[in-house]
Amino acid sequence: MPLGPWRKKNKCTKEQLVENEEVGGHAGGSNPAKSTVNGAGLPPPPANLRPKLVFHTQLAHGSPTGRIEGFSNVKELYGKIADAFNMAPPEILFCTLNTHKIDMEKLLGGQIGLEDFIFAHVRGLKKEVEVFKSEDALGLTITDNGAGFAFIKRIKDNSVVDNVKVICVGDHIECINGHNIVGTRHFEVARMLKELPRDQTFTLKLVEPMKAFEMLEPRSKGAKPASENKMGTGRGTLRLRSKGPATVEDLPTEFEEKAVRKVDDLLESYMGIRDTELAATMVEVGRDKKNPDEFAMALDDALGDFAFPDEFVFDVWGAIGDARLGRF
Repeated sequence: MPLGPWRKKNKCTKEQLVENEEVGGHAGGSNPAKSTVNGAGLPPPPANLRPKLVFHTQLAHGSPTGRIEGFSNVKELYGKIADAFNMAPPEILFCTLNTHKIDMEKLLGGQIGLEDFIFAHVRGLKKEVEVFKSEDALGLTITDNGAGFAFIKRIKDNSVVDNVKVICVGDHIECINGHNIVGTRHFEVARMLKELPRDQTFTLKLVEPMKAFEMLEPRSKGAKPASENKMGTGRGTLRLRSKGPATVEDLPTEFEEKAVRKVDDLLESYMGIRDTELAATMVEVGRDKKNPDEFAMALDDALGDFAFPDEFVFDVWGAIGDARLGRF
């Protein structure tokens, strides 16, 4: 395949890469230096006093192993991975944890286990697809990588898109009817697709992740949420935030895991997106609120750009309360 305008040949330095480790041959991840978590309410220590957290990474379609450190959010993480493999950050579509496969349940979101191994999925084949919208719902669930790329996380069985076999889970949506949507948040992309007129044809420009030959397999519709899916495999997690520094935290509590899963389900039901980082933020906002009105006001202050419908906010409040009381 010809090299694209962003693509460069991988010329990695010995300091960045550990040679002779193949994709799938590293099951454990790194052994980072131990770290401590600040007490509640205390500001993080200065950058020069924070413990170094080192993570291992590979390109999902095959590469030597790189070492990355010193990032505070997803964009910086992608930048570090790109530097390790001598490519531009826009080459990276998304990352998975502890598997090189396109497994949407292992998608890197706002948390990384301290012993997680990061696999980066990069741009592969470009394709342009015409879709006839025969129903109001297309059957797509959209998410994004936190760095400006929206992509398909799930395809519903027997839906409009399920009948278009060249559209796959993991495909980055680059254009809708010739309109470039790079940099558009996933909830806006979902709204744009929902508002396309029924009984008309529209065009999607997609970019699928690059695959190694041995990884080629039948199209996946995306795994359903696992009831016991953990947000990391290490003793703690690195929490990435869009604002402020990353922090090392304990693994999520049972209440947090159940509440986040339920809120994520509600995001898909109401908005056609899945986003565990967004769901975790909403649970955090609602943790100490005394009533739904107080929660709605706090949510509007924190996430007003989403313009959540009132019914959705009420259901989220109920889900947080149910998780707190152990009702599911």
